[in-house]
Amino acid sequence: MKASKNWLGGAFGWIWLLIVLLPIYFVAITSLKSISTYFGSNPVLPSLPLAIENFTAVLEADFGMYLVNSVLVSLGTVVPLVLMAFMASYAIVRGAPRLFGPVRSLFLLGLAIPVQATIVPVYLLIIRMHMYDSLVALMLPGIAFGLPLSILIIANSLRDVPKELFEAMDIDGCTEWQKMWRLAMPMTQPAMVTVAVYQALMSWNGFLFPLILTQSPDRRTLPLALWSFQGEYATNVPVVMAAVVLSSIPIVVLYAFGRRYLVSGMTAGAGK
Repeated sequence: MKASKNWLGGAFGWIWLLIVLLPIYFVAITSLKSISTYFGSNPVLPSLPLAIENFTAVLEADFGMYLVNSVLVSLGTVVPLVLMAFMASYAIVRGAPRLFGPVRSLFLLGLAIPVQATIVPVYLLIIRMHMYDSLVALMLPGIAFGLPLSILIIANSLRDVPKELFEAMDIDGCTEWQKMWRLAMPMTQPAMVTVAVYQALMSWNGFLFPLILTQSPDRRTLPLALWSFQGEYATNVPVVMAAVVLSSIPIVVLYAFGRRYLVSGMTAGAGK
């Protein structure tokens, strides 16, 4: 029997897609308008000539330095986070299977703690460790708050690896270290990419910790730089939109390369 098409669901899907794309479209076309054209033309229609000087103004306002800072913070957060979450997940799943339930509940409890509620103790710890106004001060909280969800995702994926594969490696005389890196790591690659993309997005868009834990202009990340651009170019909206477009490009590229792993990684272990 041929299933009937859900025309109503499809129509609502297209409407929702248009709602999501409209702000992106508005940002893109506004970034290509001059200040005079922006105030004198239809806001939803593109205008010629294209104002490339908006992007030039952003690049000349130390955008490259802010971009490098964001890249360093994201890499310094994501790489250790993924490795730590993977090794912790392997220890939980392979080391003590009976403890998986209690440990999972413990990490779920960690997800319930809002970041805003911990900003004062985090600030005091960073001050006492003499890391204030440094990029490392932004990496450590990102790793700490990203571990619970990352471990849950990778551990659920690791539970899907057949036990027979580990038993075969036991017969070959492999150590736990070899089984972890040669078997478990390749098998959980979709989950690890999911964690990396998600945590990179969280780190890239982070605003609270850069605002509280840094003060020097040369330690600003892109979200903090956009905030300063908004104050500096309050009357020049196209320049602000050009900064938004440039700051979004790296994370969009990252998502484009990792998107095929996201669904499989987020649903890993759902059947168990």
